[in-house]
Order: sequence, then structure tokens, then C-alpha cells
Amino acid sequence: MKQDTDLRIIELGLILPPAPKPAGVYKPVLVIDKFLYVSGQGPILPDGTLMKGKVGADLDTAAGKLGARQAGLTMLSTIKTHFGELKKIKRIVKVLGMVNSTPDFESHPAVINGFSELMAEVFGEDYGVGVRSAVGMMLPTNIVVEVEAMFELY
Repeated sequence: MKQDTDLRIIELGLILPPAPKPAGVYKPVLVIDKFLYVSGQGPILPDGTLMKGKVGADLDTAAGKLGARQAGLTMLSTIKTHFGELKKIKRIVKVLGMVNSTPDFESHPAVINGFSELMAEVFGEDYGVGVRSAVGMMLPTNIVVEVEAMFELY
């Protein structure tokens, strides 16, 4: 039996930031059949501010990876706020990680590993790792990363 995810977050000592309010015309989460879709999440800090900067210019890969981890914590907060208990999630299915980077930066997957490693810690190796894309682009308000995901529900 899979461990209670809410309990796992406490055991790991993770601090979830406040869930962001939608910044446009979209739903933060949407359930269709047995799948939970989560809109793109940025790296919100516990004080409600955003981690900003361009990887390859203002930030190195390690700082970008911390931003991706923080986007993961933001996503967990959004799910809890707009969907409910995390224990209703069976597994992560698909991740799209977008890195705010310079045109010559090439380590987008290493940055998005910050998100993926967090999900593996929270949901376990079997359920916390899914398929994934990691790409570079310009992001709104100069946030470090944005991550969207799809989860399978029980």
C-alpha cells in the first residue's frame, strides 16, 4: 500500500508556499475521469514571492534546480487548495517543465530534475516519476521555471 502523501510531506519537513490565485482565465486544476491536470506552476516561496531570474545569465543550473523544486512545492499546495487531499493521487503521469533560460543554455533536464526529484521523494520512486519534457523559453514576470503536470487518481 502506498504511503499517505500528506503524512510524507510532514515527515520530509517540507513547507508548502501559499497556493497562487489564477493570473488569467484558466482553472488551477481540472479533473477529467481518473486524471488531475494542474496548470503551470511557478516557484513561489513561503512568503508568497516568486523566484525570478534567467538560468544561464542570472542563475546557474543549481539555482534553477532549486526553482524547479520550489515549483513542485507550489504545485502540491495548489492541489491541496483546489482539489483536496494528496492521498487521492495514485501517481504522476506527465510533466512539462519550462526553464527561463538564455538561448545558449543546454541543461534544461538538469534544472527540471529539481521538480522530478521532489515528486519521487513525496510519491515514491514507483509513483513519483512519470514521462517528462524539459524545454527552455522566456517565462512571464521573469520566473525561473514553470511546470505543469498530469496525475492519475485512485
